[in-house]
Amino acid sequence: MSRTKLKWGIAGCGHFSETAFIPTISLLRKNQVVSVFSNDKQRAKSVSEKFGIRNSFDNYDEFLKSDITCVYVGSANSYHYEQVIKAAETGKHILCEKPLAITSQQAEEMVKVCRENSVRFAVNFVHRFHPLVKKAKELIDDGLIGKLVSMNLNFNIDFPPGENFRFNRELSGGGALRDIGTHMIDLLRFFGGEIISIDGKVDNVVYKSEVDDFAAAIMKFEKGGYGLFNVSFNNKRAFNRIEILGHKGALSLEKLVAARNVPAKLSILLNGEAKKSFRKRGNKLYYLLKSVQQSFLKNEEPLVTGYDGYVNMKLMEELENKCRTERN
Repeated sequence: MSRTKLKWGIAGCGHFSETAFIPTISLLRKNQVVSVFSNDKQRAKSVSEKFGIRNSFDNYDEFLKSDITCVYVGSANSYHYEQVIKAAETGKHILCEKPLAITSQQAEEMVKVCRENSVRFAVNFVHRFHPLVKKAKELIDDGLIGKLVSMNLNFNIDFPPGENFRFNRELSGGGALRDIGTHMIDLLRFFGGEIISIDGKVDNVVYKSEVDDFAAAIMKFEKGGYGLFNVSFNNKRAFNRIEILGHKGALSLEKLVAARNVPAKLSILLNGEAKKSFRKRGNKLYYLLKSVQQSFLKNEEPLVTGYDGYVNMKLMEELENKCRTERN
């Protein structure tokens, strides 16, 4: 792709697109939001007027014909499949929200169609891009804490059932697991490599709705060691720490997930040494978009690919199916 500027189309005018994606993309040079799409014509018009975006559409095919070179798919989960495939068939590079689709079969086909159309396909797993997460990954890979034993990740928020699409199973595919558990699975793969087994629980502990408000799992890494996580929509106060335990020491990350506008903290604990801590403020979405911009402009593979999103879907499905079998 030889263009010097990316011309973005935003598919889905929800809260995140309005309050995070569009304001953040405006901080980067070589990017311009040209068009927005929503099934709600007035919503698309409202967002376009707020940010001075020249085109708004309630017809997705017409949206794709506008002067755009790449698409951010930020719509409800059930729309990702069709919107990604149509965008790929018109040659647009794509950044898609997580989770990638409703089923892993859909996700696999999305990856295939993007590959067949020579389209770069990225997924919005933002936590990988925080500077302290990248540093923790570097320390693990360099063997500083020795052989990996286990990782424990927690992401707990209070999100009572309401009108949001996430509480409609047909639109979302699931609740806490698919909305925030997907981030924890991605971080576990980022830190520990491929996962060969997963087991755990998906349940409703506090809030009763169509979708789960709690999920917990234990996973085994192909290279050895274990990963654990718990996520929930039912907790008003939580520490939300990441702890990584190795044979020679440990790492912890605090104020990284479920926290905004505060510095994250990386602590390093090694045998025979005093504890060291580092704090760093970082806009994860900004760093992700900067990386995606580079991959799209240079026509290179993104750091987080559609295939990563597919593997993530497979793992969530495996956990959900095991829990469904137990309940039956």
